Amino acid sequence: MKYCPQCKADINVQIIDGEERRACSVQCGFVFWDNPTPVVAVVVETPGGVVLAHNKLWPAGKYSIITGFLERGETPEICALRETEEELGLRGERAEFIGFELFDGKGFNGHEYNQIIIGFYVYAEGGITLDENELDEYKIIPIEKLKGWGSATGKIVQRWLDRKNS
Repeated sequence: MKYCPQCKADINVQIIDGEERRACSVQCGFVFWDNPTPVVAVVVETPGGVVLAHNKLWPAGKYSIITGFLERGETPEICALRETEEELGLRGERAEFIGFELFDGKGFNGHEYNQIIIGFYVYAEGGITLDENELDEYKIIPIEKLKGWGSATGKIVQRWLDRKNS
């Protein structure tokens, strides 16, 4: 963002509330707070194990749990159920909160992200039908072979596994 969306003046870095923030250079009141975007991540368990999917935009061989943006007026629980149905064609009855992680870094595409990942668990049965606009492959990992990984979604998986095994 180079220009103020309110008055079109230049945006510059200023100290506001003790933090460096991008704000309007003529002090019209605009501050770019850069708040994290809420994203829901879903551990979807089926009778065979947990579903991991490959997004078409990711490098080959990279799989993760189901994720999606929280929409206006939607609770995180409803988002978890909606994303499970939209991306996998599976209907869950309820979404159980696992925890959250911050994702403040670069994604596979080199793009900078500032997201809060809100993790849920959903159990669902039936045949998987991928959302072909977003996903191109999936695999089901038996729970005894599933392990977390270093990213925010992998930490959500590990939290779920730790809770399940305790």
